[in-house]
Amino acid sequence: MPVCAQGHDSADDEFCDVCGLAFDSPGPAPATATAPAPPAPVPVPEARPCPSCGAPLDGRFCESCGSDSLAPVAPAAAEPRPEGEAGPPAAAEPAGPASVVVAADRAYYDTVRAEAGPDADPVEFPPFCPERRFPLRGKQMSIGRRSVSRGIMPDIDLTGPPEDAGVSRLHALFVAEGAGWSVVDMDSANGTYVNDSRTPLKPNTPYPLAPGDRVHVGAWTTLTLSQ
Repeated sequence: MPVCAQGHDSADDEFCDVCGLAFDSPGPAPATATAPAPPAPVPVPEARPCPSCGAPLDGRFCESCGSDSLAPVAPAAAEPRPEGEAGPPAAAEPAGPASVVVAADRAYYDTVRAEAGPDADPVEFPPFCPERRFPLRGKQMSIGRRSVSRGIMPDIDLTGPPEDAGVSRLHALFVAEGAGWSVVDMDSANGTYVNDSRTPLKPNTPYPLAPGDRVHVGAWTTLTLSQ
């Protein structure tokens, strides 16, 4: 018994008894599946350049020069005013601590050594390290160890001697905020700590400070905010 293109059995060999389709007519073309359209590419945001040095930014603070990308841009120099004409009032300087004292802190060193354990690389406490005082001025002060090859020249230079090898080249920043100062860890290798806390500061996040606060960096260096 002949079978038509639609699969029907038919007694007639010219036209199908079921659907009437001629046996010499081709059946309908099989449906073809449509391939799904590929997903649209996800746009990748372009890295913002640092407004000060042009290096790519990976956060608020530049890892190359330490500049704050959210700081207001300084206005262009104004034309000189005629004599006797008053200009706009100058921006007020922060009223918080005026300087920072850097010293070798034996208590902090002992805490770090106890946490590191006996298998840690030995870092000797310096037999003598004179205190150094740095004035806090401007909008920010970088903390670290000088590196001529990388172009890092910190405002608070802890190069030494003696030198605390646990301090990163660009370790942290003091940033003027409102009436005081904050400290920002610049994703340093060994972290930045405040006072007696043993929880390191979150990188690239300002932490407000008060007069007398102690900022610990490296293996034995403490910076104390002073008036």
